[in-house]
Amino acid sequence: MNIEEFRNYCLGKKGVEETFPFDEVTLVFKVMGKMFALTGLERVDDFRVNLKCNPDRAIELREEYDDIIPGWHMSKKHWNTVYFENGLDDRLLMELIDHSYDLVVQKLKKADREFLANL
Repeated sequence: MNIEEFRNYCLGKKGVEETFPFDEVTLVFKVMGKMFALTGLERVDDFRVNLKCNPDRAIELREEYDDIIPGWHMSKKHWNTVYFENGLDDRLLMELIDHSYDLVVQKLKKADREFLANL
């Protein structure tokens, strides 16, 4: 999955916006104002994404895949850095994006979850 495919997949989810809250090279995807995916745009040859992850699953994924490591500049317990163009299956990548999105949605206020459900 390349960066355009990643971007389109994220933007296809309900309530998602793309932002640059930190600087002009760090692309952040948020659902209802809460971050679920971010990537740097300065490295075109090393496309990687930080994704939120259940702590137990994060450890399992890191043990199983060399291209999934503790989140760079993030909470190592709750975030993974995933190398997207090193051979991981697109279905796995989409599943990891979905998982990150779902974790964030689960923590939203009830009113925000209901709003999303009605989009």
